[in-house]
Amino acid sequence: MKKAVLGISAFYHDSAAALIIDGDIIAAAQEERFTRKKYDSSFPVNAIKYVLDESGINSESIAAVAFYEKPYIKFERLMETYHTFAPKGMISYLSAMPVWLKEKLFMKQNLRKQLKDFGLSKTPLLFPEHHLSHAASAFYPSPFNDAAIITLDGVGEWATTTIGKGNGRDISILRELSFPHSLGLLYSAFTYYCGFRVNSGEYKLMGLAPYGDPDSREKNDIKQKILTELVDIRDDGSLLLNMKYFDYATGLKMVNEKKWEKLFGIPKRDSETEINKTYMNMALAIQEVTEEVVLKLAATARNLTGCTNLVMAGGVALNCVANGRLVRENIFNNVWVQPAAGDAGGALGAALCAWHLGFSEQRTADAASDKMRGSYLGPEFTDSDIERIIRKYEASATHYDNFDLLCDKVAALMDDGNVIGWFQGRMEYGPRALGNRSIIADPRNHDMQKKLNLKIKFREGFRPFAPSVLYEDIQQYFNFKNPTPYMLMVAPVTENWRKPVPDNYAAMELYDRLYFQRSTLPSITHVDFSARIQSVHKETNPKYWQLISAFKKKTGIGVIVNTSFNVRGEPIVCRPEEAYRCFMSTNMDYLVINNFLFDKKEQRQDIEWKSAVGID
Repeated sequence: MKKAVLGISAFYHDSAAALIIDGDIIAAAQEERFTRKKYDSSFPVNAIKYVLDESGINSESIAAVAFYEKPYIKFERLMETYHTFAPKGMISYLSAMPVWLKEKLFMKQNLRKQLKDFGLSKTPLLFPEHHLSHAASAFYPSPFNDAAIITLDGVGEWATTTIGKGNGRDISILRELSFPHSLGLLYSAFTYYCGFRVNSGEYKLMGLAPYGDPDSREKNDIKQKILTELVDIRDDGSLLLNMKYFDYATGLKMVNEKKWEKLFGIPKRDSETEINKTYMNMALAIQEVTEEVVLKLAATARNLTGCTNLVMAGGVALNCVANGRLVRENIFNNVWVQPAAGDAGGALGAALCAWHLGFSEQRTADAASDKMRGSYLGPEFTDSDIERIIRKYEASATHYDNFDLLCDKVAALMDDGNVIGWFQGRMEYGPRALGNRSIIADPRNHDMQKKLNLKIKFREGFRPFAPSVLYEDIQQYFNFKNPTPYMLMVAPVTENWRKPVPDNYAAMELYDRLYFQRSTLPSITHVDFSARIQSVHKETNPKYWQLISAFKKKTGIGVIVNTSFNVRGEPIVCRPEEAYRCFMSTNMDYLVINNFLFDKKEQRQDIEWKSAVGID
């Protein structure tokens, strides 16, 4: 009989479930994709149901259920922190305790109650530590038999950063940095102060950073204040935060706003207000500090482990700018980052911990490929599912028996300036759309970046877009030679695709810089001539590879724009109906689901249809 492990992450943010059978990753998904509640932290009922259904196994085959952290140790940290800072933090303490006493302190009982509906109430429960789950999610699916491991996030139980080593089936943690000293929380503090939401706006801060002026006195002054007043960074990458400036340990806010305003000379930015140059320089300053810490940690990991391979996980590992710089520094021969690096990936890591460490099962690595299946681990849908949508909404759709002809048609539509919703196969696991739940377009179109942000995604205009590029063509467009299938590395656009910029370019206002024609591929070239690259491989996503190849045949360019199939405030679409509703409620021009091409121009626009999809 097959032997399976179910992994779960829940109750903080980005809940998820993952299932492995005989050590192979079979299915994984975030709960948000099913509930349509972004960063859903609830028990992942829908994700568990999906991974069990996808596997086809019964509850008797589940050898263990693994939860991604140890609640009792987390509670210990909470209590000790409040005791240390008392009487400060009493309001936060009184608000946190009822939730812990009701839901989290008795986690084992609560989990068994939740698992009863799946026939798993008596299945053994395992609780690996938070950062061990991250480490396992990074090492075990990687293509390396041995590797240094770095995990970086806000905080788990006590740990905020770890350095470890993986060898075969074994993982050992060699160094650990403890709460409240945290690179992730430092970065989130600046996310908060620059007017973005913590735990979801960090990638916005990263996207804002290139608008700062790297040579300006203001940026250098902010950076110097960070390094002298806020954080003491040691040569090994460890750090100490000056806690008089931070309130997250016991308060209800990330920072002491009065002290930050006195230190930096600007108040906290309110959400949705104008972003001036100072906030851009602040974003750049903390990004530079973050990169320096990551490089120091990497050097320490190399010296401690002697390994030439590095794997990474944790929320900070999603900082693809830092990742790209790490690769270019050549501290390691190879760098691999878990595509679901945040807490959602903890579900997979917990399951792998149970398999390799709990059950002492052997592991084999394939140097040619990782084990994430291109991260296409979510649900897929049949033509019958799509035909129901067509009937329900009386949609206008054409079915192509020949996928080659469909790719040729879509390539021509993009060449004509159209924006396409592209929905194929299994949904991605992790925060990035990788060509199965994507919105795609022509990167040569100068107006496309603006159109996608303001008329399709309904989000901040400064946000950049990623290129999907045929792996075999990657060096033609970017100063990068490694595979990067999970969109986790930023690299420069090569000189031959760039256009000259004026001498005052760095000092120009945000949108003047943004809309300046600086590249032959303007829609995927950020203001600092960088791009967050997804290399597309025929082996892992043949349909997406075929589409880009058709676009290359049509235009001579083996690159397209790829952004996630959702609008601001919503998770990436999961089901065909969600894709269709998103398509009809935005300015997307066409939608492809499997071999069906939907044409909005021929779609009914009457009141009855608008009522059905909830549009006034």
